Amino acid sequence: MQILSTYKYARISAFKARDVTRAIQGLPVAAALDIVAFSPKKAAGLVAKTLKSAIANAENNANLRADDLVVKEAVIGEGPTFKRSQPKARGSAGPIRKRTSHIRIVLTDEIEIKTREKKKPAGKKKKKPAAKKTEPKNAETPAEDVTAVTGAQTTPEPVAAE
Repeated sequence: MQILSTYKYARISAFKARDVTRAIQGLPVAAALDIVAFSPKKAAGLVAKTLKSAIANAENNANLRADDLVVKEAVIGEGPTFKRSQPKARGSAGPIRKRTSHIRIVLTDEIEIKTREKKKPAGKKKKKPAAKKTEPKNAETPAEDVTAVTGAQTTPEPVAAE
């Protein structure tokens, strides 16, 4: 069974309030109340008020237990905008828009309550292959080049006279 609660003409912009409702969708009612209670946003108080109203509707009107309820849908739509003006330089006026929104929360007992599990690592990390042993470059060079590099002197070979 679905239970609906609506808060109309809430004095907050719908854009600012949508973050809070996105966080509680699909959660059990107890978890949703915890998230809303510890959120530092103004919208959290308005959403909490609507959520508590929906829980009260479920308990009193439909005889449902709050432990079995899940937030199926939490939507914030735009309400009417109050238009005001503020005096500006040289006799002109600047517009001020005071936005409102409608908060709608739907609870249901038909969805199974899913508990959040800790995320497992994405996969085992592959070990890097061991570095191949390579022979030093000097070992393959002729002996003359080695003496030039090391500075060691060798005895000259006798030259045969022709």
